[in-house]
Amino acid sequence: MKILIKHGTIITRDKTETNRDILIENGRISRIGEGINEAADQVIDATGLAVLPGLVDAHCHLRDPGYEYKEDIRTGSMSAAKGGFTSIACMPNTNPVIDNESIVRTIMDKASREGVVNIYPIGAITKGLEGNELSEMGSMKEAGIVAVSDDGRPVMQASVMKKALIYANGFGLTVISHCEDLNLAEGGSMNEGETCTRLGLHGIPSAAEDVMVSREIILSEYTGMPVHIAHVSTRGSVEMIRQAKKRGVRVTAETCPHYFTLTEKACEGYNTNAKMNPPLRTQEDVDAVIEGLRDGTIDIIATDHAPHHFDEKNVEFELAPNGIVGFETALPLALTYLVRPGILTLNQLVDKMATRPAEILKINKGDIRVGADADLVLVNLDEEYIIDPDEFLCKSKNTPFGGFRVYGRVKYTFVGGKIVYNDK
Repeated sequence: MKILIKHGTIITRDKTETNRDILIENGRISRIGEGINEAADQVIDATGLAVLPGLVDAHCHLRDPGYEYKEDIRTGSMSAAKGGFTSIACMPNTNPVIDNESIVRTIMDKASREGVVNIYPIGAITKGLEGNELSEMGSMKEAGIVAVSDDGRPVMQASVMKKALIYANGFGLTVISHCEDLNLAEGGSMNEGETCTRLGLHGIPSAAEDVMVSREIILSEYTGMPVHIAHVSTRGSVEMIRQAKKRGVRVTAETCPHYFTLTEKACEGYNTNAKMNPPLRTQEDVDAVIEGLRDGTIDIIATDHAPHHFDEKNVEFELAPNGIVGFETALPLALTYLVRPGILTLNQLVDKMATRPAEILKINKGDIRVGADADLVLVNLDEEYIIDPDEFLCKSKNTPFGGFRVYGRVKYTFVGGKIVYNDK
């Protein structure tokens, strides 16, 4: 099947090309140019639209297997496609935990049958996410994982994390660290500070994140092995990562849209849809995260898409689970809060949401070039609208962004040359 995309503006990490045509044949990009008039089965007029590489999410939760009432591979991947994501890496805190080859193969098989985007499982660092014994990383790599993480639970023992960095590197696997000192964070449900005190809630100090980020940097520097820091939220973490990179430490980092758009004040009124881990911080932390994105300290933007059933969030704040959905809000929030104010260029945003995540995960995605898989997203960058959670394709609607006015609507998403989302 041939599809011809006409008159789009192609935006990649390296360049912007206006009035370009893209010919897709057999799932791949066969030609890029101007004035391509070859006969095609379908012609799409992309006049006024940006053509981006399909977005790559290095950190999400699909809840499958075990928690399909929150989300499953089918609904999660449909939501990802609507948000412009064509490749997503799902975390291992499922039931059972993704800590062995059998579970990986089960997920890969279900993804091939029910998923509409490329799905890459992330294996657990330790068996059962218990932080003690390393998982079977080699066999899981053969089955299809692209990284390892105990996300949701930190690896508290430094000796175990040191071994994990060395062991995972032998298989070419990225280690993604959930940086949280449980002893400092114990009993907390939001950022420690004035708002927390006023609401009468137990707080989580920024030091809980900073201490563990410091440890991972030290271990990476000591072993010479790379480490990726998940969901950076504090100014202390940003500065430590910045200085480590200057020393040549092999550290990369991500943040999420909620950490450059919201502060702890979103929790006022005991809004459980603003409860997450790490928690929303202060304006000073938000400013530091934004500067970290601007100067390249923070390499990528991930969603940390974490669906929960309405009944689970509709409880007392301290009893509610952490996390928000993010597939369908990440791109418009980034366009609205980073690109339109001039903090990032569109090319830099493509790098942080497509090209660089693919590099960190070591998958051949995130670019537009002849011969590449036709994983593309067509976006109307100037379309303004109000986020309505009732329109989400994911099962759960737990978001603090309902009612936000944003720019940038996905019009088409292609995966392997197939249209998997069309905003009709």
